[in-house]
Amino acid sequence: MTSSSKPWEHAKSTGSEADPLAARFVSSLDYDKRLYTHDIRGSKAHAAMLCKVDLITEDDLSAINKGLDEIEAEITEQGDAWPGWKVELEDVHMCVEAALIEKAGDAGRKLHTGRSRNDQVALDLKLWIKQAVVDIQRKHVNVLKSFYKIATEYGHVVMPSYTHLQRAQPIVFGGEACAWMTAIEDCQIRYDIFLHEDSPLGSGAIAGSSLPLDRKEVARQVGLDQFRGITQNSIESTASRDAALDFCYALTMTSMWLSRWAEQWIIYATTEFKFITLANTYTTGSSMMPQKQNPDMLELIRGKTGQVYGSLVALLTMCKGLTIGYNRDLQEDKRHLFAAYDAVCDCLDMAAGIVRTTTFNEANIKRGLDKGYLDATSLAEYLVTKGVPFRTSHQIVGRMVGLCEERALGMLKALRVEDFNAVCKEYKAAEAVGEDVYDWLGPENVVKRYQSAGNAGVSGFEAQLKAWKERLAQ
Repeated sequence: MTSSSKPWEHAKSTGSEADPLAARFVSSLDYDKRLYTHDIRGSKAHAAMLCKVDLITEDDLSAINKGLDEIEAEITEQGDAWPGWKVELEDVHMCVEAALIEKAGDAGRKLHTGRSRNDQVALDLKLWIKQAVVDIQRKHVNVLKSFYKIATEYGHVVMPSYTHLQRAQPIVFGGEACAWMTAIEDCQIRYDIFLHEDSPLGSGAIAGSSLPLDRKEVARQVGLDQFRGITQNSIESTASRDAALDFCYALTMTSMWLSRWAEQWIIYATTEFKFITLANTYTTGSSMMPQKQNPDMLELIRGKTGQVYGSLVALLTMCKGLTIGYNRDLQEDKRHLFAAYDAVCDCLDMAAGIVRTTTFNEANIKRGLDKGYLDATSLAEYLVTKGVPFRTSHQIVGRMVGLCEERALGMLKALRVEDFNAVCKEYKAAEAVGEDVYDWLGPENVVKRYQSAGNAGVSGFEAQLKAWKERLAQ
C-alpha cells in the first residue's frame, strides 16, 4: 500500500496531494508564511526545553539551532522565492520542519516531540500579534505627532463645532485636534492587553503530552518579555482564538475613529465649507472633470473600514459553531486578521501624512463665523451668573435668537441691552443684562471664557497641548 507523502498522514493510503485542488484548498502558505520568524523562535524555545528535560541531546539541539538559523536567513533573503515553500506541505510549520530535516537529519525529526501544529500555530499567532502591536502602536504615535504639529500651527483658529452636523458652540481648532488625539491614543492603549498573554506551547494537539515537557521553561525560552506565564488548560489553549478576535476588535476601533476623522475632513475640504486645503499628494483628479481635486485618500480610509469590520465579523462567525478543540476552520483566522492589520497600518500611515500636510483656511472660516448663533449657550450662561435659572435663561435666549431672525440681524450681539432686558421681562426674569453682556458674545470672546477642565476653547486647548507635548516626548 502506498502511503501519503505527508509525514503526518502515514495512516492513509493517499493524501490530499493526490488532488491539486485539494492540495491548494488545505494550504495556508499564501498568507501564513509571514509567521516564519515567530515559528522559528518557538521551535528554538521548544528544542531548548526538550534538551533540558533530556528528550534530545546537546548535539541535537546544536544541529536544530544551526539548521533553523540557516533557514531563517534563507527566507529573509529569498522571501517568496525560497525553494522550501511547498504547497503540498500545507503551511509554514511543515515547510520549515521539512527544510530542517534536510539540513539536520534525525535531529530535525526530533523537534516535533511533544508538539502539535495546533499549539504551534497558537504560539506563532500570539508572537506575531505581539510584534504587530509594537509596530502598530508606533504608527498611532506618528498620527498623534502629526496632529500635535498641526495643532501647534493652527490651534488658536476659532471655528464652529458641530452636533447633528449643525453649528453648536465656538471652539478653537486645537480643541478638536486634541479630541482626535485623545481618540487615537485610546485606540493605541487598547492594544496594551496583548503585553500580558500566556504561552500555549506544550498543550499539544488537545490533551497535552505524556512526556515530561516543561511548559514554563518553553515560555521562559521564548522570552519573559513575551509571556507572563503559561495557559491553564490544554484544550482551551488550542481551541481559542481570543487573541486574534481581541486584536481584530482593536483594529476595528482604530479604523472606526480614522473613518470618523476622514468623514469630518472630507466635509471640511468641500467648496461649501473650505475650512481646509488638502495637499495635492493626497487628492486625485477626475477622468472627466478637469477642475476636480477629490479627497480620495480620505474616502479610501473611510471605505477600508468596511473591510476591517468584515474581518472581525468573519472571525466571530468562524468561531461561533466550533466544538471546544482545534478545527481546521481556525486556519482561516490569519487570512482575515492579516488583511485587517495591513489595511489599518496603511490607513494610519496615510492619516499621518494627510494631517501633517493639511492647511487650515483661517480667513475663510472667519468670514462665516458669526453664522448660526454659536454664542447662544454663552449668553444663557451669562444670565445664569445674573441669578436667572438655567432653564429660564435657555428659554430667554431662544426667544432672543427668534428676535434676531425676525429682524434679520443674524447675530445676538446686534441686539441692544434694552432688547435683552425686554425679553427677560417677558419671562418674568430680572432685567439684569448690562453692557458687560457683549464680553460674552461673539465666537472670539466665547472661546476665551471656557473654564471647565478639558474644554475646547483657549484655556483647555493650551493645557491639553502642554500635556501632549510631555506625553509625546516620552
